[in-house]
This record gives sequence, structure tokens and C-alpha cells, in this order.
Amino acid sequence: RRAGRYQDQEGYGYQGESYPQEEDAASDATEGHDDEDQMYEGEYQGIPHPDEVKAAQRAARAKARQAQAGATELEELAEQYEDIMEDCGHGRFQWSLFIVLGLALMADGVECFVVGFVLPSAEKDMCLSNGEKGMLGLIVFLGMMVGAFIWGGMADKLGRRKCLIWALTINCVFAFLSSFAQGYGFFLFFRLISGIGIGGSVPIVYSYFSEFLQMDKRGEHLSWLCMFWMVGGIYASFTAWGIIPHYGWGFSMGTEFQFHSWRVFVLVCALPAITSLVGLMFMPESPRFLLENAKHDEAWMILKNVHDTNWRAKGQPEKVFQVTHIKAPKTQEDEFIEIQSATGTAMQRWAVRTLTLCKLDAKILYFNVVYCGPITLIPSYSSYYGLGVWFPDMIKYLQQEEYESKVKVFHRERVERFHFNFSLENQIHREGEYINDKFINIQMKSVKFEDSLFEDCYFEDIESTETIFENCTIRSTVFYNTDLYEERFIDCRLENTTFLHNKKGCHLDIDEENDVLIYLVSFLGSLAVLPGNIISALFMEKIGRVKIIGLSMLISAGCTFFLFLSFSQAAIIAWQCLFCGVSVAAWNGIEVITVELYPASKRATAFGVLNALCKLAAILGTSIFASFVGVTKVVPILLSCTALVCGGLVALKLPETREKILQ
Repeated sequence: RRAGRYQDQEGYGYQGESYPQEEDAASDATEGHDDEDQMYEGEYQGIPHPDEVKAAQRAARAKARQAQAGATELEELAEQYEDIMEDCGHGRFQWSLFIVLGLALMADGVECFVVGFVLPSAEKDMCLSNGEKGMLGLIVFLGMMVGAFIWGGMADKLGRRKCLIWALTINCVFAFLSSFAQGYGFFLFFRLISGIGIGGSVPIVYSYFSEFLQMDKRGEHLSWLCMFWMVGGIYASFTAWGIIPHYGWGFSMGTEFQFHSWRVFVLVCALPAITSLVGLMFMPESPRFLLENAKHDEAWMILKNVHDTNWRAKGQPEKVFQVTHIKAPKTQEDEFIEIQSATGTAMQRWAVRTLTLCKLDAKILYFNVVYCGPITLIPSYSSYYGLGVWFPDMIKYLQQEEYESKVKVFHRERVERFHFNFSLENQIHREGEYINDKFINIQMKSVKFEDSLFEDCYFEDIESTETIFENCTIRSTVFYNTDLYEERFIDCRLENTTFLHNKKGCHLDIDEENDVLIYLVSFLGSLAVLPGNIISALFMEKIGRVKIIGLSMLISAGCTFFLFLSFSQAAIIAWQCLFCGVSVAAWNGIEVITVELYPASKRATAFGVLNALCKLAAILGTSIFASFVGVTKVVPILLSCTALVCGGLVALKLPETREKILQ
């Protein structure tokens, strides 16, 4: 070893910074300055220097280790790693990684909104039934649930960066393919695989980023990272608002291949994942993961690069990375090797290894399902997924009620030799007679003919939505190039009636699908998360994770109670914004505390299991809450309020991890 290197009392190697220098030598930077000018500015005010604070914290931790004689090698590694991250500082490297991983988290947020926005268009483009629409809405969450479980475990075995690259690649490829899929089956399959890919982003991103943060920065900056999920919702709402209404933004190749504006929107939604994927090519693997897998030289090089990048950006390129030796604790893999070497046959060694792994994973699974599981299920079930579906559907229901209240009813009208060249909308015609009339190149929206007579009429180039003929008599009438199929005629008598060149497929009703209010509601709901994110980030280190979670859930419960008093669209939108803004703080606290509760070797696995439970809650929440739209407000509100109150009380039993070193 070179001169100037030594090992401290804990066995950690550092490189000294004492260099031979002439007594009167001075650098250009200090020339013309005396000793008093170099005094720390805060010293005049009695404020200790940051380096002194760090030294005091390290001394306190060292004293605690001496008092706790039974500290394990992994605990010593955690202590040293924290010291190294403090030396590296927080700077350009962390902010670069923050942007790259934030885009991956943004892609996860976008994925949750994509299907909801394209469904009104896709259901007509692919002629979807109500059952198929419901399956399409749930398949994304099913894929994300499977992906979280798979990628979380793989990230602890193969590496955070490698698994995140693979997960985002799968998401991008299958999102691209889904935009071109013409059939329902292929579209469903591609969205499922796309969901499996993006499902790995949340457990990997938080585990990955936390391992580049020092203790006093971790809670705050993980909370800032959560903002990207909200940005994903804003991005999806804004682009859907700007792209989907422009039905002409596409192309077609005959009648078999259609590429409408909603498919363009699906492509645009893949941009955050693609950008993050490109950025990850320039990011290193987590050094903490490498240390857990005995790759010390590679971890040392990455840590040195982080140190040099940060201090060079701060204008101190001469600051030297002093660590020369990092402890190499015995890992679980080493213990397995020792166990297996002392066991008989190959089959017995495999059985011992499998049983030991199952016991370790069972502890994590038990803690997630029995303890942390309900805390995560409650906010996901009641806020973003349960009430998140109920809010826009309730607004649609109120719009439909208002629309139906304005219906025009025509009774026993007789129209003869008339040319209908204007659209018919929201009308009911009862016991009418239409003799030798022409209906040419018009749209018919929410029109119903009851007990009416059509004789010698001609229908051409008709596009219709929710238009039916019930108990009518239709004689000597021609339907040419219309979408009025025989299924639209309920209990009707068709006499000498001809259907020629009926339109194939389902046709978009532009007025109905471009409901700006629905996009606006989602946009405002996502934007309302911003204050909650800012508050939770600023106070995460000051008041602690547990109090943030508990207070957020209890205040959210109060917001749901006031929905009883909401009977208008404006009131529901206002309470939705307030609810989303408050409940997001609980999300942030849960994600931070999950990262800090588990050791590095099981961190992504535990987060993956927890996130899978969250997506399971999304499936249950969207199914249950949607069934009460238009039926009653009592059940959804009561479920949400009860769940949030119980979750807030249970959250207070979680261990506080604010000043805990990352294990």
C-alpha cells in the first residue's frame, strides 16, 4: 500500500490528505488571504461547521457500536457505507439519477391512466362489450401486480440497474405493439405484458435511489421522487386532452387497418419509459448491491466516481476519495455454501438451501401481508384506485342524468316527403308516422323510436350512437351504408326492408368521446397531488414517517365524509382534489418506510411483494366502487372512511425509521 494510508479503529481504510509542502508555500487560491479570512462564516454565530456535525454523528455511532458488542458484520458494513455516502455528499450525481429514475416512476403513473383514457375510443374502434371493457381496465393492474412481484425478487438477485433496464424495455416494446393491435385479443395481451414490464419500476426505483442517499437526505429526496408519479398523471391527462379529440390524427389502410388518434396517444405515453431507458445506460449499478454480492472493487470504483462527480461540480476537484478498504461481511450466499458443504448428497444440499431461503422470504412475506399490507391496501383501495374510479364515474353519471333530463319527446307526429339533413340527438319519438322520408348523411345520437311506422323511407350514410327502434313497423325501406344493424330493431316488424353495404366495425361518436370535463377532472386530480408531495417532502425528516402516514389518513377520512354533502359536479371535483392532495402524503411515507425497514439483500423483494398487494387492492377497489355508481354514495364513502381511520390508527404502530441507517 502507498504511504499515507491507514486503517481506523473500526477497520475501515482511509487515505490521508497530508502532503509534503514547503513551509512558505501557498496556492493561488489562498494568495492574499490571511488565516482569519479562512474562518468558517457560521463560526461567528456559534453555528458548528457541517464537517464537525458529521464527525460528531460518526463518533456517536461508533460509541453506540462499542456499547453494543454484538454488532454483526452487516451492521458494520451499513455503518461504513453511511460514512462513505456522507463523504460523497449529495450533488450532481444524485440529481442526475433522480431525473432518470423519476422518469421510470413517471412511466408507471402514465400506465395507470392510459387504458382509462383510450377506453371510450377503443370500445367503438374494436366493438367491445361491457365485459371486455371491464377486463381491459383490470388487465393492466393484473400485469403490474405480477411484474412487481417478479422484478422485485430479481432485482435482489441480478441487480437494480439491470432489472430496471429489462423491465422498461419490455414495457416500451409491448406498448408500441399494442398501439398497432387491431384485434381485442392482441391488444389485451400486449397491454398485459406491458403492465408486467412497468410493474417492476416502483420496487426497483425506490430501492435503487435509496442506496445512493445518506441518512439525513433519504426521507426528503425519496418524497421528492414520488412527485414523478403525479407528473405522470398530469402528462397522461394533458396529452390525452390534446391528442385523442383530434380523430383525424391517424391513417388507415382499407377497412382492416385503422390507426386513430387514441393509438397515437398510446405511443406518446411510452416516451417517459424510453427516455428513462436511455438515461439508465449512463448510470452505474447500486454499489450497495455489489457489496452484498462481494463485488468490492466494482463498488469502490462507483463510489469514487460518485464522490468525484459531486465535489467536482461543487468546485472542489482536489478533494480526494479517502476510502481504501470496504469491509467484506459474510453474506447469506457464503452461509449457504458452508451449510451445503457440510451436508450429504447434492439433493440434500439443494433441500437445505431451498428450505433456508423459504424461511427468510417467509419472514418478509409475513410482515408484508399481516402488518404492512393493510397500510398499503387502505390508501390504494380508497384513494387512487377505489375513489379514483368512483369520482370520474360519478361525474359521468351526473352528466348523464342532466343529459336525460333535457330529452325531447315527440308524440304522434306525422312526417311525409321530408328530407332529414340535420342530426337528431337526445330525442324520443312515440307512435309517429314517417312516409316517403329521406334520412341522408346525418348523425343520430341517443334517439329512440317507439311504436312508430316507417314506410317507403330511405336511410343513407348514417352514424348512430345509442339509437334503437322498438316495436316499430318498417315497410319498403332501404338502409344504405349505415351502422343501423338488425340488432338495433327490437321487436320490430320488417316488411320488404333492405340493408345494403352496412358499415363494418364500430364507429366513433366524436361528440361523446371528446368529453373535455373527464380529462379536466383527471388533470386536476393529478395536479392536486402537488401540495401534498411538497409538504410531505419538507416535513418527512422533521416529524417522521409514522406521523405523516397517520395524519394523512385521518385527514383523508374527513374529506370522504364531506362527500355526503356533495350533489354537484363542481363539489365532487373540489373534494376529489382535496382528497388526492392529502392522501398522497401517506403514500410517500409508506414508500420511504418500506425502503428503510428491510436489509439490502431483501429490500426490492419486500417492496415488490408490498407493491403487488397494492395492485391487488387496485383490482378490488375499481371493481367494488364502480358497481355503486348511480346506486348509492353511502357504501363507497363508508368503506373509504372506515378503511382510512383504521389505517391511520394501525400506522401509528409501525416502527419509526427517520434516523435509522440503511441496512
